[in-house]
Amino acid sequence: MMLKGAYTLLITPFRKDLSMDEEGLRILVQKQLDAGIHGIAPLGVTGENTMMTDAEVYREVEIIVEMAKGKAKIAPDACSTSLWEAKERVQRFSDIGADYISVFTPYFVLPKQEGLIDFYEKLADFSPVPIVLHNAPERTGVDLLPETSGVLAKHPNIIGIKDGNKKLDHLAKLLYLTKGEDFCVFTGKDTTAYPLISFGGAGTFTVAGNAIPEVMKELTESALAGDMKRAAQLHYDYYELFEAFRFESNPMAAKMALNLMGLPAGGHRSPLTPLSEGKTKILKNMMIQKGLIKE
Repeated sequence: MMLKGAYTLLITPFRKDLSMDEEGLRILVQKQLDAGIHGIAPLGVTGENTMMTDAEVYREVEIIVEMAKGKAKIAPDACSTSLWEAKERVQRFSDIGADYISVFTPYFVLPKQEGLIDFYEKLADFSPVPIVLHNAPERTGVDLLPETSGVLAKHPNIIGIKDGNKKLDHLAKLLYLTKGEDFCVFTGKDTTAYPLISFGGAGTFTVAGNAIPEVMKELTESALAGDMKRAAQLHYDYYELFEAFRFESNPMAAKMALNLMGLPAGGHRSPLTPLSEGKTKILKNMMIQKGLIKE
């Protein structure tokens, strides 16, 4: 059974010269551990995986495992377009010590649903650690349908999904078709964390968790424990901030928020650019209102 709760989609901090900031990464990981976050999920979109070399990708996982193993679950994203590349990353992440491996639907190549089933089943057969499906249709151009996830949920080494589809009927059908399986359904959007858990979901892979891991931990734990009043209060109190963390293109707002908090985040490698001045002003005002930074 996969651990339920909040998994922070950790950013990758860069120095001024845009080299990977290993010391900054350690500071960010420690922030997550101090908050008692359930899991750390680096190297997806928020972690700028596709902007990094293989050596940087593996080094990031090494640092996180070194610090967090046994204190939080570690679920890096393979972020691959082919089965052979996914196998290579899965093997390396497993050797380093990841608990689970999140795997994007292969992007750019636009596989059919049959191809997705073949890809995930072969990868799960190969993987030494459990696989978490990752559906992000806005990013990959292909939607992992609930019916397809229902088939894949029967595989003993596929234990969950991080689904970024925001449609309520999609998530509801996904939960319905995977009921009775040892399979956890997580949302990839902070705005749907509380609603999803309220009708049977397992938690969230969270961008907001970079800046407010304590909030995301409490929200998910409250909802999972049946304290829907407290979970709803946190959901509504932070809803606008959840939306703000998705301004423009992820992880622009998450990095800006950490920079405003005086934490190491740095900039972005091209073609990503910093959050615009207008959106930064809105984000900053929200963070001031929530007591995250001072005026």
